[in-house]
Amino acid sequence: MEHGFLGSAAPWGTDLTLVLEIGMGVGLLIGALLARMRRFGAHAWCQSAVVLVNLALIAVSMTPSFRRLLIPALPGKLGKPYYALAAAHAALGIVAECAGLYVLLAAGTKLLPERFRITRFKLWMRSVLVLWWTVLALGLATYLRWYSPHWLRRSPSHLTGGEPGAAPTGTETADRERSHGLDLGYPRS
Repeated sequence: MEHGFLGSAAPWGTDLTLVLEIGMGVGLLIGALLARMRRFGAHAWCQSAVVLVNLALIAVSMTPSFRRLLIPALPGKLGKPYYALAAAHAALGIVAECAGLYVLLAAGTKLLPERFRITRFKLWMRSVLVLWWTVLALGLATYLRWYSPHWLRRSPSHLTGGEPGAAPTGTETADRERSHGLDLGYPRS
C-alpha cells in the first residue's frame, strides 16, 4: 500500500479526503461570508455544493473505512481514545451531514411541507457551521492519531515500560498497520 502525499502513514486516498474536507470547511466559511454580503444565491450554491460533495465523500471514502477499521473494534475498544476519537467523529459527522441536508431541503427547496421548513435561518445555519467545523476538527485529530502517531499521543510508557516520549506500541497501532499493510516499525502485541 502506498503512502499518501502529506508525509504521514495514511494511504493516498485518506490524504486526498482530508485535503478535500479542509477545502470544504473553507468553502462553508466562504458561503457564510457570501450570506453576510447578502449574496444569497451564491451562498446557496456554495453551501449546497459542499453538503452534496461531502455526502459523496462519506459514501465513497469514509463509510468503507469506518466499516473496515472501526466497526470490528466496537464496542469492546470504544473506551480506548484511539477508537473513541474515530467513533465520535463518525457519530457527529452523521449528525452534521443530516443537519446540512435538512437545511438544504428546508431552506433551499419546497420539497418539505411548510411546517418542516426553516424560519430561523441564521440560527440553523450558524449551528450547522459550528457543528461541521467541530466534526472537521475531530476528523483532523483522528487522522493525526491514526496516521501520525507521534503528534497527538501521550507517551504510552505504561505500555512500554519506557520513558515518556517512547515510541507507541499496543494493539491499536498494530491493528491499523495490519489493516493498511503498513509496517511502521512498532512492536506488535
